[in-house]
Amino acid sequence: MGLFIKRNLDDCSHVERPKNYNYDIDIGPVLLSDNYHSDYHTYIDKTSGIPFELPFSDNNLINGKMFYNCSLVTSGQACTPNAPISKFQFQTGKTHRLRLINAGAEGIQHFAIDGHTMAVIANDFVPVVPYQTNIVVLGVGQRTDIVVKATGKATDSYWMRSNISIQCSIPLQPYALAAIYYPEANTSATPKSVATSENYTSCGNTALADTKPLFPSAPPSSPATTKEIDITLGMNSSGYTLFYMNGETFRGNYDAPVLLLAKMGNISYPDDPEWNVYNFGTNSSVRIIMHNETPLAHPMHLHGHNFWVLAEGVGQWDGTIVNPGNPQRRDVQMLQAGTTESPGYLVIEYLANNPGVWPLHCHISWHVSTGLYVNVLEQPDQIKKLNTPSTLAQTCRDWATFSGHTVIDQIDSGL
Repeated sequence: MGLFIKRNLDDCSHVERPKNYNYDIDIGPVLLSDNYHSDYHTYIDKTSGIPFELPFSDNNLINGKMFYNCSLVTSGQACTPNAPISKFQFQTGKTHRLRLINAGAEGIQHFAIDGHTMAVIANDFVPVVPYQTNIVVLGVGQRTDIVVKATGKATDSYWMRSNISIQCSIPLQPYALAAIYYPEANTSATPKSVATSENYTSCGNTALADTKPLFPSAPPSSPATTKEIDITLGMNSSGYTLFYMNGETFRGNYDAPVLLLAKMGNISYPDDPEWNVYNFGTNSSVRIIMHNETPLAHPMHLHGHNFWVLAEGVGQWDGTIVNPGNPQRRDVQMLQAGTTESPGYLVIEYLANNPGVWPLHCHISWHVSTGLYVNVLEQPDQIKKLNTPSTLAQTCRDWATFSGHTVIDQIDSGL
């Protein structure tokens, strides 16, 4: 399951560059990704199999590179020792923009640059009032833009680091390095900089109080409708371990896409509860309160919207909204781990102004593949009026022809 980057109708602020910061050089995307040496089927077998087993990532990469200790390879796979790492150039005295993306499968990334302070300017494409930090936390699927002033000397070099949280994820080798060289630095030499100390004790993102969108927007004084979702982990009747949302684990039917059914006027599926469809009808806004009773954190992603993040934490939400006049907006937010007695909680809200069938799911690959997913059905009367692109309709016809004489090996939830 790859990372899909999209623009949201709810927040058009990306069309105007914020005026309260400037940068000289755009470094571009910096991809942070855990790395696995086996195929995807192997990990699905582990996470849903008997016995239940969480897979360890083998390595951590910055822009697809990081060396690996080949002595750890026992399977006979080819391994290149002292593999190259990614390298970046900083210009002395200039301010650089980096677009961080956690494009991994499971690992929560903690990003830092030795000897430099970062200013966060956007989360998931939503510009924020810049704030300074030494560590940027990104769950899978999250994007954060930062600006960094190159304060070093022309001959300096520094490490860029991204560490997978060993408290919140399960890496075998959690450390990724890339080199930053100033104009007169020896680019064949190894940086000698010292790592920034960390004191993160939770599996959440930066405190919501620190992240205020640059373009203010307040949710309605009260939502048109509210839905609570309990997230649990358990075994099905066959003994396989799956995630459940309000007691139901998701499993899609490739032959019956919900959006197509809704367009034809079919918006009730009593015989298919495993599709996890939540029909919010004509409600103008929706508040969703998620309770995580599992010992695993979940980066929760809603398609089609930037949502307000009203509150998050561990325990019972007391109803307090953080920055009620201008809460953080984004499309992926960490839901912290918890227990039945003290669940992690996440409260989001959005305007139901984008008719469609929108996935709400955990962005960790094997979590969504083992059922941590619901379909949000929005404005069904308007869905019937949508124009279906001819290419999409043809794809459905081609799939029907293919599946009509081929047995599909659906090894997971369908996601």
